[in-house]
Amino acid sequence: MIVVTAPTGQIGRGLLARLLDGAEEPVRVIARDPAALDPAVRERAEVVEGSHADPATVATAFEGADTVFWLVPPDPRADDVTGHYLDFTRPACEAIGRHGVRRVVGVSSLGREFGENAGNLSSAFAMDALIETTGVAYRSLRMPFFMENLLMQAEAIRHGAFHLPNAADRTLRLVATADVAATAADLLRVPAWSGQSSVPVLSPDSLTPREMATTLSEVLGTPVAFHRTPIADFRATMLQYGMSEGWARGLVDMALAQDAGIYEPEALAAEPSPTGFRQWCEDVLRPAVRG
Repeated sequence: MIVVTAPTGQIGRGLLARLLDGAEEPVRVIARDPAALDPAVRERAEVVEGSHADPATVATAFEGADTVFWLVPPDPRADDVTGHYLDFTRPACEAIGRHGVRRVVGVSSLGREFGENAGNLSSAFAMDALIETTGVAYRSLRMPFFMENLLMQAEAIRHGAFHLPNAADRTLRLVATADVAATAADLLRVPAWSGQSSVPVLSPDSLTPREMATTLSEVLGTPVAFHRTPIADFRATMLQYGMSEGWARGLVDMALAQDAGIYEPEALAAEPSPTGFRQWCEDVLRPAVRG
């Protein structure tokens, strides 16, 4: 039995499509709102209704499970980012031991060895450490900046610009969520691995935000410029949108760590995943921008 958390997110949807395509292993999903699941998923997977932060829900879902896909969803209202990650994960750790789960694949980040405060990324590393204390066989999927983050700026890109708090001429490593889903599916389907280690997942590109803007311009056939949002303005905007002070601070510290090269050591040594930024722009962003 494979248990999938966060099944309606971008990674979860792609993962389930792969797992349910000719799968021999039964799949169980934890869904806060089962109606939000694709009808094909509801037909082919067992559904446990509830939040995977809830001990009772997790205990029910993990019973009889061999392998778990673990993803902590963001909560921009949480005052303490690390507390959010750990509070979400503790019930899972208890259920892993109680029900004899053998393997866990978790969504984390590149840069665990950075050694400095990296905001929300440090919280993901704390989650990794907590899961590892259970002794379960664990694969931490380590990713950089998700290309899909740009979809939130489709309207701005349509009008010729996108904005990030990152420096224009410093490399910002990227990954497509489809590649994360594919890597997770491969690990969940193969029962042979053991031990605890990480699996970097990132695109073959080494682009700065300014170079990303060049690619966007070429793919869309219209000029797109990159504008750096000053850190103070970035924080103020997050607070204006209702984020907690702690979550906004975590995003600021994450952006600063990205500019400091948190992803680079692992990225330089990693085997790249298939999807390049140009391909993603053509397949995913261009349809979103053009409507």
